[in-house]
Amino acid sequence: MVLIGYDNTSERYVVHWIDLFGGRFSETLGYGTRSGNRIKFVFEYPDGPFHNTFTWNPPKGWVFLMENKDQTGKWKVFAEDSLRRP
Repeated sequence: MVLIGYDNTSERYVVHWIDLFGGRFSETLGYGTRSGNRIKFVFEYPDGPFHNTFTWNPPKGWVFLMENKDQTGKWKVFAEDSLRRP
């Protein structure tokens, strides 16, 4: 489950992932800014940064791109999900 809100004070979006990866990962919130049809969230996990970009592609739906840094410092795709109505 993904909970997304907007913080008027900091003028940025906040996301909280509640998933199967355990409680430790649920402690970290992601913060993002919107650019057009895209919101890029940045998570600062203890084991390194993680990006989760939500992109609205009408009429196809949403694309969620998740990326993390590998041991060499390069960004790698962790997963990509597409959501659309049947």
